[in-house]
Amino acid sequence: MQYLNKCQNNEKKYNQNLEYNDYELNILTYEKALIYDKRTYIQYYISLLRINHLLIFSFYCNNKDYNSQIIKIFLFFLFFAVYFFVNALFFNDNTLHKIYLDKGVYNFIYQIPQILYSSLISASINTLLKFFSLSQRNILEIKNEENIHKFEKKVQDILSVVKIKFVIFFSISFLLLSFFTYYIACFCGIYVNTQIHLIKDSFISFGTSLVYPFGIYLIPGIFRIPALRAKKKNMLYSYKLSKFIQLL
Repeated sequence: MQYLNKCQNNEKKYNQNLEYNDYELNILTYEKALIYDKRTYIQYYISLLRINHLLIFSFYCNNKDYNSQIIKIFLFFLFFAVYFFVNALFFNDNTLHKIYLDKGVYNFIYQIPQILYSSLISASINTLLKFFSLSQRNILEIKNEENIHKFEKKVQDILSVVKIKFVIFFSISFLLLSFFTYYIACFCGIYVNTQIHLIKDSFISFGTSLVYPFGIYLIPGIFRIPALRAKKKNMLYSYKLSKFIQLL
């Protein structure tokens, strides 16, 4: 009897391990989503925030997430360093002259283009950093391997790829942080009166990146959930549109 219970518990744990996590459900094909994705609009919206919102993604502990929690937390602070550095790059002669004319008073309206441009550039850099630092897609290749004869080789290949990615990621991170520190230290040492402006711009652009996802990720569910409930072929494009928007 005890043996039977143990087997049932092991089978239950095995089935739980095979369950789709948020990321897997969100990238399912339309045909598979019709079968496996039974989430409500709110559940889907929350899943997008867990996966894509920097603050939630970094500090929310999810047992079904195949990314390293330590690396996710490290990414949060690295991304802020990227925003800080990119904002510093936009302080040119015109910006410094405007600060002089305004007698040091922070002019938010004038800084808006700089904040937007720096946010877009920072987001692009951060996307590249996430490619090298996150391992979920690689781990899922192992999970989805159906050929048992290829499984061990797949594991070894994926582990090698992940190790290489991590080496590249930490090497790039070390070089970037070293350069950021040197550049910002020199900048703040020379342009003492612009430090407050730089800090404000950096926090505003970084804060914007934390706020806009709450609005953006309300949109995909408007197309996805009705497409799954309707179960019609003509809703396929609505479903694909939702998958595209969730990548933003």
